[in-house]
Amino acid sequence: MGTDKQTMPLKSFWNKSQPELLGLLQATPAGLTSEEAQRRLDLYGPNSLVRESRFAALISFLRFLINPLVIILLVASGVSLALGDPVGGSIIISMVLLSVALNFFMEFQAQHAVEEIRKQVATTAEVIRDGRDQELPVADLVPGDVIRLNAGDLVPADARLLSVKDLQVRESALTGESLCVEKVCGDLPPGKHGVADASNSVFMGTAVQTGIGTAVIACTGKNTAFGEIAQRLATRPPETEFGRGIRRFGIMITRVIMLLVLFVLLVNIAFHRPILESFLFSVALAVGMTPEMMPMIITVTLAQGARRMTRKKVLVKQLSAIEDFGSIEILCSDKTGTLTEGEIVLDRHVDVHGKDDDDVLRFIYLNSFFQAGIKSPLDDAVLKHEHPKIVEYEKLDEIPFDFNRKRLSVVVKHGDECLLITKGEAESIFSICRTVTVNGSPQPFDENHRTQAAKTFRDLSAGGFRVLGVAVRKVDKEDAYGVSAEKDMTLAGFAAFLDPPKEGIPAVLAELKQNGVSVIIMTGDNQYVTQKIAQDVGLTTDRIVTGDQVDTMADVALAYHAENGAIFARVSPEQKNRVIVALKARGHVVGYLGDGINDAPSLHTADVGISVTNGVEVAKDAAKIILLEKDLEVLNDGIIEGRRCFANIMKYIVMGTSSNFGNMFSMAAASLFLPFLPMLPTQILLNNFLYDVSQISIPSDNVDPALLHRPKRWRIAFIRQFMMIIGPISSIYDFLTFGILLWVFHASSNAPLFHTGWFVESLATQTLVVFVIRTAGNPLKSRPSRALLAAVFATVTVATVLPYTSLGLLLGFTPLPLSLLGTIALLAVTYLVLVQVVKSWFYRRHALL
Repeated sequence: MGTDKQTMPLKSFWNKSQPELLGLLQATPAGLTSEEAQRRLDLYGPNSLVRESRFAALISFLRFLINPLVIILLVASGVSLALGDPVGGSIIISMVLLSVALNFFMEFQAQHAVEEIRKQVATTAEVIRDGRDQELPVADLVPGDVIRLNAGDLVPADARLLSVKDLQVRESALTGESLCVEKVCGDLPPGKHGVADASNSVFMGTAVQTGIGTAVIACTGKNTAFGEIAQRLATRPPETEFGRGIRRFGIMITRVIMLLVLFVLLVNIAFHRPILESFLFSVALAVGMTPEMMPMIITVTLAQGARRMTRKKVLVKQLSAIEDFGSIEILCSDKTGTLTEGEIVLDRHVDVHGKDDDDVLRFIYLNSFFQAGIKSPLDDAVLKHEHPKIVEYEKLDEIPFDFNRKRLSVVVKHGDECLLITKGEAESIFSICRTVTVNGSPQPFDENHRTQAAKTFRDLSAGGFRVLGVAVRKVDKEDAYGVSAEKDMTLAGFAAFLDPPKEGIPAVLAELKQNGVSVIIMTGDNQYVTQKIAQDVGLTTDRIVTGDQVDTMADVALAYHAENGAIFARVSPEQKNRVIVALKARGHVVGYLGDGINDAPSLHTADVGISVTNGVEVAKDAAKIILLEKDLEVLNDGIIEGRRCFANIMKYIVMGTSSNFGNMFSMAAASLFLPFLPMLPTQILLNNFLYDVSQISIPSDNVDPALLHRPKRWRIAFIRQFMMIIGPISSIYDFLTFGILLWVFHASSNAPLFHTGWFVESLATQTLVVFVIRTAGNPLKSRPSRALLAAVFATVTVATVLPYTSLGLLLGFTPLPLSLLGTIALLAVTYLVLVQVVKSWFYRRHALL
């Protein structure tokens, strides 16, 4: 079987008749073979909107080279070579290329690690291949594949429906229409119809809300309707708090650099110094002040954090979400599988008086057994339970579950009798019943019986049971049954499920609270079950808010109750969303943990959406974090890891904006009164390169426990004040070094000695100070990582030894007398002590200790 790429119906396939479309696709309802699917995959490419270029690595390397400062340095180096300074020009080019190569190598490794993690959360689809159902990665789908769709699925490609049963699809991602669209499998009326009118087709990126169906794929990847829109718009995702913080920091540092560099350039020109040398000095100064390693440090830190989180059973879909994950103050979650074991068992099956009833077991087993859609944990519990023989029953039809009715029905045939069996939430079942079974015979479902049924339901719920109502009705045989058939039914009784609290959950909740995270339970379960479970795990239950109460509250009141430990029971997806929006409006960073279809809006609204690996595809797509286990302890580990990443990123930032800034400021000031440049451009670049190398190990550094016990937020004002207070200390010691070099060692007439002495002193102070700045407390009580120790001391050693080598002489250095080395060592030690004193005062002022 073969297909011609040029004849594929990539446009308006929904306007064609089903036989015509199947013929063009050379497909059948039985699906493709694996061999044919592989051939088509080679022909059309993966079913993905983003395809990585074969030249991705080269493009990434070139991206580092087109940095404006790098281009200026390379051009200026070329000018130096042309004017007869091959050594100086070559050294600058080498320094620039070494820095670019270092950035590229570290980021390439980090991105490779990220791709490995992303493969673990790749979405799958149910496909008919080789005549059997298979779960395959969405990227492997091709035109002609036949897929099965169930409630909760994301549609993986543009496809024409072959069969449907009560299929409703939410197409807001494609058309903007918020209401669900009912789908059919027939041909459309004659004429041309657009995507919004294509009721016989489903499209990539839309979500199945209810029902089931099968469809043949017509378009994949960029040829889909969603792909065409994505290519036209190419919109950027909304800016996260982490991205916003990085942007603000970039703006602040750019302003400082531009002012300082322009000032230095103008002063040097005014003093009639060589223009090229002054220009190179100014640009090198800008390079020294620019935290050009920050993107790499951030990427490597987050990638290493993502890998550590993976080992702790937390998968990260977006690296930037790690920092937001660590900033969570309020976690909203359902109770099932988080507070409870999630291993639900069918414990009781009773009539309306609470007496065991085997008919209730038979009815609910038939319903769960013949149900075709996604089976819930309650269905799994029913199917695992002992049950009567049902071989004589035959399924006729099904009325799928939806979140408005909150029930599901099947129609079965037993001999000549047809039965409609419905299960669902008790209140929903009560509303469709006219009679009730009492002692084996039907009686009117009057006020007395309704009161008794409600009492039994409350008693079961208060005992911690999850309760479903079960109803039945004899019906006539028909070709199909709809929601309208769910009426005049007989209430058979209740199925009661037990999901006990997890062992150790009170300790986990206490640990989360100690780490600054409040847990808010938001569940669709009734208040009785919710209250019982909450009491068992140690949560306060004096403030339980139901969905009906939510509708009467203003957003401010909702946020107030949530902030004060309220538990939300019997709430709808829309009501959950309101609570999250209200909390965000109050300035809280909100996480939401959910795994169902109805959780998708809240997962999208929350700052950090968290789903689980066995959640429905819609939920996993909306989430930024995927848990391999639905466990609050796993989640707590992930939050701590997010804080560790943020703390290490902040170490690099405050380092670059304090000691490094101070040294570059000193260099700019020294150029005003020295008869020569305080350091040659090549030496500045080497100084900056060695400093960058010493910082590479920051992503793996240890973090003080005190920094992990509370959420952290971006505070640009804090960074700016830290820079303005700690930076001048570095400058003071630089000027002390200048004075010693000029007046003690008489370097005013020996420029190489001045360059060398200050090169060693500046590099030693700005690298060693990381041991002070990396902790908010006493650096002697906070152990850095071995990698950081090795990197910093290796850098200081290289800086000290370099002037005594032939390479040092080539770079313009000269050997230093031992007395000068001892003086530099004394200056470095006293500098670290002074920084520690001022830092402690600064942190006390900001109440960080």
